[in-house]
Amino acid sequence: MESPDPARPVDPVDRAHLTGVSRPSPPIHRYQPSDDLRELVERFWVPVWSLPEPSTQTTLQHPCCLVVISDTYARFYGVAPGRSSVTLEGDGWAVGTMLLPAAGRLVLGRSVASVTGTHVDLAEVERLDADALVREVRDAMLTDPRDPAGHGRAVAAVERRLRTLLPVDEQGLLINDVVAWLRAHPEVTRVAELADRFGMGERSLQRLVEQRVGLSPKWLIQRRRLHDAVVALKAGATSLADVAADLGYADQAHFTHDFRTVTGMTPGEFLADQPRG
Repeated sequence: MESPDPARPVDPVDRAHLTGVSRPSPPIHRYQPSDDLRELVERFWVPVWSLPEPSTQTTLQHPCCLVVISDTYARFYGVAPGRSSVTLEGDGWAVGTMLLPAAGRLVLGRSVASVTGTHVDLAEVERLDADALVREVRDAMLTDPRDPAGHGRAVAAVERRLRTLLPVDEQGLLINDVVAWLRAHPEVTRVAELADRFGMGERSLQRLVEQRVGLSPKWLIQRRRLHDAVVALKAGATSLADVAADLGYADQAHFTHDFRTVTGMTPGEFLADQPRG
């Protein structure tokens, strides 16, 4: 893969990034995985920045693990239960891999519950041949971090390692289906509904989600609701009561409590910080 495919028309990263006028994002190049890796990888992203002063980027992470190689570090990230932040400064870049839920355990070699809310140095992830991988990615990005050809070489280096994990196991395919179906059905607000859809008991679903995501089915539903809230507020929704109702909350107060607890701001504060027109 010397030239990455074009970015997808609909970019799920907008559901996760808590951006606004006071919290802009640096330019981010986004690429699809190769066809044979679509059960392991959601996307690759390559932010490149040159900042006169530090900028903190905050996200509500998707229910999947990440591999991030930058010019200064290389890490495997578990899923963050709350919001996660990274501060960018000076000149820099990163090559990120947003894995699908199936992939975290396959890459790490054990339950991803062991890294929930934290990260490990990529050198500890034996299945990726990390030392050689980091060298290849940094060599690819060395000449011009903004060059798509360099991005293609970096992505290809990651993909070569991930192919060694194929085929995806049955439980991995199942957790991919669970998370994808839940994202597509915003009306689902109870764990029992999710378990029934996949013909599972709630305990079996709990074990699956804990092993492959590191959290609970209840967390999956809450994170989906908050992502949907971010999309609605970025789109300019002006009635917070209507947003709360659309998300299945009993009232606006419960919605505000959940949003503020996780993001650190109220829905109204987030809405007011969105660009207009």
